[in-house]
Amino acid sequence: MTPTRIFFEKRGRAIYISHLDLMRAFTRAVRRAALPVWYTEGFNPHPYLAFPLPLPLGQEGLREACDVRLLETVPHDEVKARLNAVLPEGLRVLNVQEPWDKAGDIAAAEYRITVQGDVAQAQYLLHAGNLTAKKMGKKGHRKVEKEIELMPMVKRYIFEDNMLNCTLAAGSTVNLNPTLLLHALGCDSTQITRVRLLKHDDSTWA
Repeated sequence: MTPTRIFFEKRGRAIYISHLDLMRAFTRAVRRAALPVWYTEGFNPHPYLAFPLPLPLGQEGLREACDVRLLETVPHDEVKARLNAVLPEGLRVLNVQEPWDKAGDIAAAEYRITVQGDVAQAQYLLHAGNLTAKKMGKKGHRKVEKEIELMPMVKRYIFEDNMLNCTLAAGSTVNLNPTLLLHALGCDSTQITRVRLLKHDDSTWA
């Protein structure tokens, strides 16, 4: 069995595909591409697909990942070509490789955000370094609204006119959705693009 990592982009109309529909699209694609993918066992076998840190609905991704397990060795370029021939519009495989890092190694994500609203005010709030947001959480079995500090999760940021380039905490334990950050800044966005995932040492997750 050969672990294989597929890097792909999710752009255009594909940004409105939910994570569940994304899984369905890739499931259909690996079947149509006739890839020797390992199937799960049980009453409802299906191709093993894992998406480390799925992208929220409505956000663009330039380097998303999908992990599969192949029962036979298939050249990476061939896997890429077969999938691109059958994937729907907006989903395109960029690179296929062996997995180098684990999902747990993801520590941050780099974003490019087109900001709508008072950019000067947003800059002031970020520079002030005291930014909070309301978020639903759990207390025992009950759902409660919690106030959370956002700035510890903002690793880096820089404005270029109305473009915010930032690195936010990401991963299974701490994860800041850029939409939550924008709401705290009193802004909206016409486009949120996740550029890449990073490890704790700021190197690109692969």
